[in-house]
Amino acid sequence: MTISTLVRWVPPPVITALTAALMWLTSSPQGERWHVMAQLGLALLIAFMGLVLMVLAVRTLHQAHTTLLPFNPSQASTLVTQGVFGYSRNPIYVGDGLLLLAWGIWLGNGVSLLWLLVFILYMTKVQIKAEEQALTKKFGQPYQQYRQKVRRWL
Repeated sequence: MTISTLVRWVPPPVITALTAALMWLTSSPQGERWHVMAQLGLALLIAFMGLVLMVLAVRTLHQAHTTLLPFNPSQASTLVTQGVFGYSRNPIYVGDGLLLLAWGIWLGNGVSLLWLLVFILYMTKVQIKAEEQALTKKFGQPYQQYRQKVRRWL
């Protein structure tokens, strides 16, 4: 099984959910009550930011009449560079990362945040690299120029 085949079989939402589960499994019990409330507030704020980013990205893709499914980036009909895609080439994955960061903060264990790093490395090396290859093949020079102007993550 090649990496590109694996990418199609394991969609990013599944990778995000698996990462969240691993974070929970390696977390420790909650601390003092005031500490828990501070964690909750910060976690909710970061989660909200991640969700807003994801909604804006999906809306931008929908308005451009192109696919938002990363399983087959060759189905993209338009190179989307406006909106949140003007700041990040992968705003949905940034949103996933923010949700996982919020989850790790809520769990209150630094070890669980190591899984966030694993998620970022996996998404960069497997999912995003495969998408970049497909988009380069499909859109050529305009995509290369976009890559030079806009960061992969933030």
